Parts: sequence; structure tokens; C-alpha cells
Amino acid sequence: MIAARAIAAPVGLAVMAGLAGCFSTPSRPPVSTTAPPELAAPPPMPDAAQDMVPRAEPRSRSGNPPFYDVLGKRYYVLSSSTGYWERGVASWYGPGFHKVRTSTGEIYDMYAMTAAHKTLPLPAYVRVTNLQNGRSIVVRVNDRGPFVGNRIIDLSYTAAARLDMLRSGTAMVEVRTIDPSVPPAVATASPEPAPGAQAAAALYVQAGAFSDPANAQRLAEKLRNGSYGRVFVRDDEIAGRRMYRVRIGPVADVRTFDRVVAALERAGINDAHLALD
Repeated sequence: MIAARAIAAPVGLAVMAGLAGCFSTPSRPPVSTTAPPELAAPPPMPDAAQDMVPRAEPRSRSGNPPFYDVLGKRYYVLSSSTGYWERGVASWYGPGFHKVRTSTGEIYDMYAMTAAHKTLPLPAYVRVTNLQNGRSIVVRVNDRGPFVGNRIIDLSYTAAARLDMLRSGTAMVEVRTIDPSVPPAVATASPEPAPGAQAAAALYVQAGAFSDPANAQRLAEKLRNGSYGRVFVRDDEIAGRRMYRVRIGPVADVRTFDRVVAALERAGINDAHLALD
């Protein structure tokens, strides 16, 4: 069962009808894209909560269809979590969903170190790094979501507390999967290293990446005529190839990131994402 936590009750029945042939989705209260959830009484010393220890687990019997549809969008569940990483905006969910079943059929515990993701196979283990303050945690993904805005992961209350994002409700993060069968020193290696404990990283919106510099310059000139902020082309060599990345920023916070991404979508650019220098 996929737990679509972001589906509002008024549209829940319509979504249910569209999903009947694939899976059942309980309707849930809507989740705001800007305001944080209502704060509950905090558990004792949430900052002292321990990271989840990754371990090999079988693929859950529920929550892992080949694909599913929510609010008119189709999501394809990955065949493997190996090598996955992404940067974007994290949110968190807590009191309104405490003790409700997750997509794996487990009971959601807002005080556990867990998370929800749209496409990773369930369960999975990921390291989440807050790119705005350098804090990093390891959580177990056992739920589906978030389905509102451009959020890439939904964290439990305690996980969000560990990242110091309870009051803001959101944070710009990096998410990387952890393979329990690979030693930590190898599992964290990647072509583009994570910032680790680095705080106050320079964050940008990447509007496009091109092998042809002329294409990059054309897009940059087009964007400079809008109200996006500073637009520039970054020249990098990746695996022996030159890449020209059109970026906007730096962006100081989630509100600015959301504004720029929404403006780009209105201009027909739908694959903009968070980038780190």
C-alpha cells in the first residue's frame, strides 16, 4: 500500500478512482509547501537520537509497485537504490501522521529515524545532509512521499530535529543511499563528494547542462532577461568531457529556491534542480 500523505481529503476519492487498478491510497490531510507542521511536545533530547544502522533487508511486499500515480503524476519505483543521490528540498511530517501505517505497512513513529521518498525501493537507507548547516544523519526510508511542491524527501520529526529544520519546516539537503553490503569508506565514495560537515555551502539553481557552450550561452541570455537573479555559465570537465552548466544564484534559502524554480517552470524549464559549488 502506498501512503500518499500529501493528498487532501477533497481530492482523495478522485485519486483513489484513478489508482484502483494499481494500488489503494488512503486520503490524508494536505501538507503545506511553506509552513512547518504543527509542533508536538518534543521527545527527550531528540538531538541524542542515534543514526539508523544500515542492514540488508528484503524488498518490502507492499509499497514497491513498478509504478504508481498520485495527483496526475506517475512515479516509477527504482529497481535498486545503489548509487542514488540527489539534492533538493526536504520537508518533515509528524503529529498528523503519528501511528498511521506507512507504505511498507509498518506503523509510522515520528520519534524514529525514518523518512519517506517517492521512488527509492522500500526499505532503503540514506544519508541526508543539511546543506545549509552541515548537519548529517542516516535514516531508514519506509514510506512514500512527499507529493507536494518540489520536495525530494520527507523526514520524521526526530530526523528533522537532528538536522535543525523543525521551525523552518524545510531545508536544502543532499540525499545519498547507503549500501549495507559495502564498507562505509567505500559506500560514501562518489564522483562528486558530499559536503560532509561543511556549513554554509554555496547553493544554486541549475537550469540546464550542455556539451555545446553556444547552447548554454543562449539559455543564459534568455534567463538574464527575466527576474531570476544572477545567471552565469559554469565550465567543468567531467570524465574528460567539457560541460557547461547554466546556474542562477547563489540562493540563500528554500523560499528563494522555490521562487526561482517556479519561475523557470513557467518558462518551460521543468528539470531545474539544486546545485552545489
